[in-house]
Amino acid sequence: MAKDTFYITTPIYYPSDKLHIGHAYTTVAADTMARYKTMQGFDTMFLTGSDEHGQKIERKAAAAGKEPKEYVDEIVATFKALWQRLGIDYDYFIRTTEPRHEKVVQEIFKKIYDKGDIYKGKYEGWYCTPCESFWTERQLAEDKTCPDCGRQVEWVEEESYFFKLSKYADRLLEHIKNNPDFIQPESRRNEMINFIEQGLDDLSVSRTTFDWGIPVTIDDNHVIYVWFDALSNYITAIGYLTDEENFNHYWPADIHLVGKDILRFHTIIWPIILMALDLPLPKKVFGHGWLLTKTGKMSKSKGNVVDPNILIDDFGVDPIRYYLLREVAFGTDGTYSTEALIQRINSDLANDLGNLLNRTISMVEQYFDGVIPEAGQAEDVDDDLKNFASKTIKLVEENMEKLRFTVALEELWNYIRRANKYIDQTTPWILARDEDKKDRLGTVLYNLLESLRIIAGLLKPYLIETPYKIGRQMGVEELIRKTSWDDLKEWGVLPAGTRVNKGEPIFPRIDLEKYFEGVEDKVRDEKIFKEDTSNHTAAEAKKAKAEAKNEEKDLVSFEEFTKLDLRVAEVLEAERIEGSNKLLKLQVDLGEEQRQLVAGIAKHYQADELVGKKIIMVANLEPATIFGVKSNGMILAASNEEGDLTLTTVEKDISNGSKVK
Repeated sequence: MAKDTFYITTPIYYPSDKLHIGHAYTTVAADTMARYKTMQGFDTMFLTGSDEHGQKIERKAAAAGKEPKEYVDEIVATFKALWQRLGIDYDYFIRTTEPRHEKVVQEIFKKIYDKGDIYKGKYEGWYCTPCESFWTERQLAEDKTCPDCGRQVEWVEEESYFFKLSKYADRLLEHIKNNPDFIQPESRRNEMINFIEQGLDDLSVSRTTFDWGIPVTIDDNHVIYVWFDALSNYITAIGYLTDEENFNHYWPADIHLVGKDILRFHTIIWPIILMALDLPLPKKVFGHGWLLTKTGKMSKSKGNVVDPNILIDDFGVDPIRYYLLREVAFGTDGTYSTEALIQRINSDLANDLGNLLNRTISMVEQYFDGVIPEAGQAEDVDDDLKNFASKTIKLVEENMEKLRFTVALEELWNYIRRANKYIDQTTPWILARDEDKKDRLGTVLYNLLESLRIIAGLLKPYLIETPYKIGRQMGVEELIRKTSWDDLKEWGVLPAGTRVNKGEPIFPRIDLEKYFEGVEDKVRDEKIFKEDTSNHTAAEAKKAKAEAKNEEKDLVSFEEFTKLDLRVAEVLEAERIEGSNKLLKLQVDLGEEQRQLVAGIAKHYQADELVGKKIIMVANLEPATIFGVKSNGMILAASNEEGDLTLTTVEKDISNGSKVK
């Protein structure tokens, strides 16, 4: 029987014809949270969907030579296909073109109008069509651009109905200040408080200059403003004015997960709509950061869109879900990197988790003919492993409740590493040499398998395939499927006598250099990017690449050369980067400061022979992340066609940091 309800939503996405990994970021997080709450016994409702009205859609459809509904139907299908590939287990996918939604939005508009909170007037001001946002003169960025997306805004003059945001401003501000968890994280909360305190203008909530929207029933010339329409989905989807029992069962929502760029709509316009309807506000609105690339926020215009379908094809669904949840602290901006993704796969998934499973199953097959042994008398080291499991479950819970996915996964991985350490502490291979230690060996292996059962259960909210792959090799796949959160808190659940079934490594290591074979370092991540801005044919792309190569041979002016800050640096430390046979991490002394560099010279120099060398480096090169390691500069070296390489060094001793002229 369900303990309680848990209602979580993501924004309903504008149907973009270019999917990118940022689209998946919020939805994977929401899916993870819903799976976690379901394991705890909650009656969960997970809502996502598509926002299909507005001038932007109408214009894009016209440009494509299609009717708006035809245009969005095709794109929505691609969203649903991606969610299916990512294992997004939503309860309801709402489309704002659904007749039920449209009818209820009209009734919401009429209810607020009848209350006197919507009135007719004339709108004169700035409008951003891509964001579907109204702006005052003082709110615009430089050159009259949208402060959210940076695009040019349009001056709009039209008859409009207005919603009295100003009437509710003080009430909303009081609610935000009295309920610190209502807007999270704290930095976003402060932004919204500042925004409201500057004064709220009444909001234009209808348009007359286009037709693709929900008609205003009291005035046929108007369609309802797209954000008023879209935000209402959170209550229309669960039965507001159509199924009051279901609506009252789930509302208010526990969490609205949104990107920081649309936080203002969700924490100002949406709460005031609810206040005008005399409905309770959602318990929490969490505004997470952006998943960026080296060139900034992903967008079609920049050509830096990372295609999640290609990532899934290349790496599988669970590594992508793991990376999204593990790499960037939820709530802050983070930078996507294919190298960092591969590093996570190799270090966390293959080395830590994969090796733990492989070593354990191999020893059960070798020492107990593939049958899970009984656990005997526990020793201190066994109790420590058991207690570590109990502590880990509590820490994962604490961090999940605060949407700290990264920290929760780090706590889980600490336990995985602890289990690997337990192998080294108990030395099963030595116990196996002594027949009198057979019972002790059985206890050790049982404890490792029981740890894997708990690990597989803890992974269920985050990964959709791995927990069951672990269960399959342990012979308890069905047990893992049925495992609840409470089941994880019991030690000794794994049935002895079950036959294990060793399979292929669940996460094979990826050779990063082979993956990027033939791709120059500076465009490594672009291997994943879709070419969605150039519209080049294959022949044009090849020609452009050839032209770019020729440009590299062009002469540079003396002025251009002097922009390089070349300095003498002394190597203080050097070490290989795990997983690469080419890269070294160097710590160098520049006189007044020390820097960390990554250099691809491991095939030509041993780490220890570099210490003490004085080399030449480019000190003003833009910092980069290479193979998951920060690099702040570049060393100079010479190489020939045969592949020989030698560092550029100084002939005589000279102080560190000296400029090369």
